[in-house]
This record gives sequence, structure tokens and C-alpha cells, in this order.
Amino acid sequence: MSGDTTALEFKKPSQLKEVWRRLKKDRLAIFGLIVMVLLLLLAICADLIADYESVITVNVKNRLQKPSAEHWFGTDSYGRDLFARCIHGARVSLSIGFAAAVAATVAGSLVGAMTGYIGGRFDTVVMRIFDIISAIPPTLLALAVVAAMGPGVIKLCLALAFTSIPLFVRVVRSAVLSIVGQEYIEACHAGGTSTWRILTRHLLPNVIGTIIVQSTLQLSHIIRTIATLSFLGLGINPPMPEWGAIINEAKEFLRTSPYLMMFPSGMLCLTAFSISVLGDGLRDALDPRLKS
Repeated sequence: MSGDTTALEFKKPSQLKEVWRRLKKDRLAIFGLIVMVLLLLLAICADLIADYESVITVNVKNRLQKPSAEHWFGTDSYGRDLFARCIHGARVSLSIGFAAAVAATVAGSLVGAMTGYIGGRFDTVVMRIFDIISAIPPTLLALAVVAAMGPGVIKLCLALAFTSIPLFVRVVRSAVLSIVGQEYIEACHAGGTSTWRILTRHLLPNVIGTIIVQSTLQLSHIIRTIATLSFLGLGINPPMPEWGAIINEAKEFLRTSPYLMMFPSGMLCLTAFSISVLGDGLRDALDPRLKS
């Protein structure tokens, strides 16, 4: 029962404290964590900071004003406050990103664990299907799926989740294959334990660290893909604010009003960078052997 014990020990406060102790040593990871917490607070409190009406209401008199005390990021070509649009855009990008990452993590982890545990013809057929899907670049595949389904928040979430599933399947399958032959798994199988119970109670808890790290790293890619699709006009429909759509609107004023592109691009880059370094820090904290 060594594998089951490992899963239980991970949940103990002492184990979590040890992971936190290792994570605190990585200054970049802590920086990423702080930035993400601040961005989440901005996204949650966006309505309290700036009314949504100021984000979508056109005010020609205030168009293209430079950053000032009244408008921290200036105003866009429609006179809308750019700071308000950026923080409301953070809510859109982060909510879609988290939703797509969670859906891809759950679906990909279950399929990956099943292929690694069941094996045989089922493993061969499923992995060949995902090999075909993986042969298409993820961004191009997301473009094709969104173009087929049409723009919209829910459809965008489904498209991004679908393109992320193959990566989770491969990662989780590889991790499960390393523990599926252990004695406690064979004992559960011989004792008549159902496949679902073995997957959810014995296999997945023992690879939870790998899943957490992969989902964190994939979140950064998903948020960048959201911005790419919105920039191309296949993501979020105007006037709903989203970083990629805001950048697309600003490209016409790049020479005269570069701040219109600088602020949303900066928030996008800072978010992607913070998530990436946090994911790297979690990887090292959850598996200290990587440091050796």
C-alpha cells in the first residue's frame, strides 16, 4: 500500500508545509504568485473599481486622451477608459482560461489514466487518435474549431479545452505507467476493485503533483491563445473587453497613441510570465529531485 500512503501523505499539513517551504525559496515563483493574486483580485473586484458601463459606453469627447490622473491608461478611440477595459478584460481572459484549463485537466487526466491502466488495444487506438490531433499545431487547431463552431465564450472554452486535452493525456499516461505495475495496484485489481475506483482513489492521487504543474503551465498557453483568437476576430465579440481584442483595436493607432497597445500587451505578457514561473516553481517544489 506504499502508493496509497504516498497519496495520503501529500494531503497532510506537514507535506504541504514542505512544498510551501521549497516554493518560497524560488523568488521568481513567489513573484508570479503575488502577481496572479493581484490580477485575480482586480478581476473579481472589476465592477467595484470601474463600472462596466464605462467600458462599453462610447464618449467621443474623451477619445484618445493620454494617461492622466483621471484616466490612468488613457482612453481609446471611442473615448472609453482603457484601465477599466483592461481590468474587465482580465476577468474575461482569466475566467475563460481557468475554465478551459480545468475542463482539459479533468478530461485529459481521466483519459490518460485509463489508457495507462487499461493498456492493450484501447491504449493503442486512443493514443493514435491523439497522435493525429497532436500533429496539428494547437493554435491552428483552435482556429479551426472556433471557425467551425463560431465565436462565443462557451464555444471558445470548448475549443481551447479540446486542443489542450492531448497534452494532458500524454503526461498523465506517462506518469500512470510508472506506477501501474506496483503491488498495491495489482492487489486492488485482484481483490475485485472496480476500474473507476482504482483510477480515482489510487492512480490519480499519486500523480496529482504532475497534473497540478501541467495545468498551471497550460493555463499560460491558453490565455495567450485566447488573446490570439480575439486579435484575429475569432474570440470574444465586441464590445466585451478582452486583451487580444483591445490590442486589435489599438493597432491602427500604434504610431500616434502607442499606449493603447502597450498597456493591454503588458498585462498579457505579465500574466503569461507570472503563470509560467509559478508553474516552474511548483514543479521544483513538488519534485525536489529536479533540483539535483
